Amino acid sequence: MNYTFLSATILLVLITDPVGNIPVFANALKHVSPERRARVILREILIAFALLLTFMFVGDSFLRVMNLSELALQIGGGVILFLIALRMVFPPPPSVETEILAEPLIVPLAIPAVAGPSALATVLLLVSQQPERRLEWIGALCVTMLISATVLVAAERIQRLIGTRLVVAVERLMGLVLVSVAIEMMLRGIKQFALQLMRG
Repeated sequence: MNYTFLSATILLVLITDPVGNIPVFANALKHVSPERRARVILREILIAFALLLTFMFVGDSFLRVMNLSELALQIGGGVILFLIALRMVFPPPPSVETEILAEPLIVPLAIPAVAGPSALATVLLLVSQQPERRLEWIGALCVTMLISATVLVAAERIQRLIGTRLVVAVERLMGLVLVSVAIEMMLRGIKQFALQLMRG
């Protein structure tokens, strides 16, 4: 599945899901002073960026060490994306969550809210399929992190401006798009697998 810079950026934005992360960040930063929140958000985004960037550079080695094929990664990545997308469209019922009283560091904001399993699988997939375009994927990741940082720093204003219902509606719309991307990824992987079986 060949991606362009734009399609890779859109895919990464959908997966990192800055709009869906607004409630997560709001809850985690509840006990952080308002003047420090922007700084904490930027720090967590940078940590997530560093992790995803690392996976872009060690992705090939990781696949070789784990003895994984690109085909397995594509189908597995599609399954993960599909499950994430379903949670976006049909969110689980709210549960009683333990409030974070101290300032969050790395968990749960950088990982898994931004750099979760689906995001890590996606950057691995991009680099493994077209390693010669690594600079483009780094650029797409940079744009994605910039969008995430902008949305999350302005999260309170966004919620006040458009309201919680519209935030939920946007989240579900992004989920629907991601469902289509995930199914396309799985279908292409299955098709390639079938072709390999026919040739073998």
